[in-house]
Amino acid sequence: MVAVPAAMDVDPDQRVVLNGMSWQDYEAMLAIRGDRAGVRMYYLDGAIEIMSPTKIHEDRKKTLARLLEMWANESGIDLDGFGSWTLKHELAEAGAEPDECYILGNPERERPDLVIEVEWSRRVGVDKQEIYRRLGVRELWTLKSDKQLVIRVLEQAAWIVQARSALLPNLDLPWLLAFLDITPQSKAVRALSDAMRAPTAR
Repeated sequence: MVAVPAAMDVDPDQRVVLNGMSWQDYEAMLAIRGDRAGVRMYYLDGAIEIMSPTKIHEDRKKTLARLLEMWANESGIDLDGFGSWTLKHELAEAGAEPDECYILGNPERERPDLVIEVEWSRRVGVDKQEIYRRLGVRELWTLKSDKQLVIRVLEQAAWIVQARSALLPNLDLPWLLAFLDITPQSKAVRALSDAMRAPTAR
């Protein structure tokens, strides 16, 4: 678990949870929404969460994603990004559209290896940790309201919180997160690129 300063103790996102919904209801709602961007849906055991992310939500996830992608590029890591790819498994009664997700290595796999989620409060919405556990995602990164990044690694069908990524063991996460508060995003990415090319690069 790693962190950088700054905090927000409110949930700025707009969301609603519908209970008593079937898998067919979930599929129908996905079909009605179609490819329109801006609204994400999650399903778990008869509950559908519909979430409309705010600008700050999108800024945080996109900044972290761009930093990670720059680090992977400079490090020679094969990393394919799939954004809010709709992931679902009817028998597991679980579905999600992550903030960001990635496959390492073979991009033909049916599930992402790594998912990034921005989370303001665990008291709001469905249990995304359980959704991604059932979907078989190998690693879940949760960026909290205070910009603390929680790394969960799936081991024997259970999440284990770790200080480092198992998928990217050479990534110094506290160092990477130090670039998160630099604005605009392009400046943060350039600063990371310059730091990585410096003689003392991590």
